[in-house]
Amino acid sequence: MGFSKSTAHAVAAALAAALLIAGPAQAEPLKIRMAWVVAPASIIPIMFKPPGVAQHLGKSYVVEDTHIGASSQQITALAANQIDIAGLNYSSLPLAIINGQLEDIRILADEIQDGHPGYFSVGYWVRKDSGITRVEDLKGKTLAVNGHGTGVEMALTLVLEKHGLKLGDAQIVEVPFANMAATLADKKVDLAEPPAAFSADPKFQDMAKQLFTASDAFGVSTLSFWVARKDFIAKNRAALVDLLEDYIRAIRWFNDPKNNKQAIAIASAYTKIPPEKFEGWAFGKGDFYRDPNAMVDVAALQSNIAAAAKLKVIPREVVAKNYEDLSLAREAAARIK
Repeated sequence: MGFSKSTAHAVAAALAAALLIAGPAQAEPLKIRMAWVVAPASIIPIMFKPPGVAQHLGKSYVVEDTHIGASSQQITALAANQIDIAGLNYSSLPLAIINGQLEDIRILADEIQDGHPGYFSVGYWVRKDSGITRVEDLKGKTLAVNGHGTGVEMALTLVLEKHGLKLGDAQIVEVPFANMAATLADKKVDLAEPPAAFSADPKFQDMAKQLFTASDAFGVSTLSFWVARKDFIAKNRAALVDLLEDYIRAIRWFNDPKNNKQAIAIASAYTKIPPEKFEGWAFGKGDFYRDPNAMVDVAALQSNIAAAAKLKVIPREVVAKNYEDLSLAREAAARIK
C-alpha cells in the first residue's frame, strides 16, 4: 500500500531533520604513502608509537609507509605515483629535478641533518687490518654505498675528489645499510658506512676504524627531507598540515632526554636490534640532528648543491628556495603549544 501525499511529506521532513541532526557524512581519511630509507634515522615507521603524538591519525589522514633503501630509488617511485612523500637529500633533489624532470617537486619538512655542530656525521669505515690509512689508499679498492646517486655516494665522491681520486678509481658497489658492517667485516668491501646502531658496537670498533665522515665533504649537510609534488600538496593541504603537526610532536618527543629510554625501546622493538646498541647515542648528541620544527636548513642545502655541482657530481646547480614549501610545517609548528 502506498503512502498518502501528506504522509510522504511527513516522512521526507523526518528524514531531512535526521540528516541535519547527524550532520554531513565524514570523509574518509586521506591515505598518505610515505617512503623511508633507514630507521631510526628516519622515524617514519615509529613516529606514531609515543603516547599523545598521533592526534590526527585516523581522522584526517592515515599513513602507508614503505621501505625504499635509497633516495635515488624514491625518485622513480614518486614520478610513477607509487608514493606521495619521498625522503630526498642534497644530491637526489637536483637529480629529481634535472634528470627526473620533477619540476613540481616541493620540500615539505626536514628529517635529518648530518654534521650539525655537536651532533653525528656519517662515518666511512675501513678494517684496521686493511692497510688503508688515508683516503689516497682507496684507489683500486671496493667501496660500498647504499645506492648510486645517494647522499652517501655524493659525500664519498667529494672526499675522493679532494684527495685527487674519482669514483672511477675504485669499484663502487651497492650494499643495504643493514648489511654494511657485516660486509666490511667479511672483507667483501674495503670501505662501508654502517648506521650508528652498528658502528657504535664495541665489536665493530675493535675490527674497524673511521677514515673520514660526511662532514669532511660538506660541513652541515641536509641528509634527508620530505618532498611531495605540488598538485598533491594543493589538493591535500589540510591533511598534510595535520600530519606535520603530529610529526613535529613526534620529533620533539624523541628529542626529549626524559623520553630517551622509552624512545630506545621503541626503536629496538621495531628494528629488532638490542636496546643496548642504541644506548649512549640514539636520539641525542651522538645521533643525527632533527630540527624541532622540521625546518630544512635551506642555506646549507644550497651550499651542498653548489659544492656537488662544482665537482660535477650532479649535472648543474639548482636553486633550493624555488623548490621549498615549508609553510605547511610552519603552520603545523605554530599549532603546538
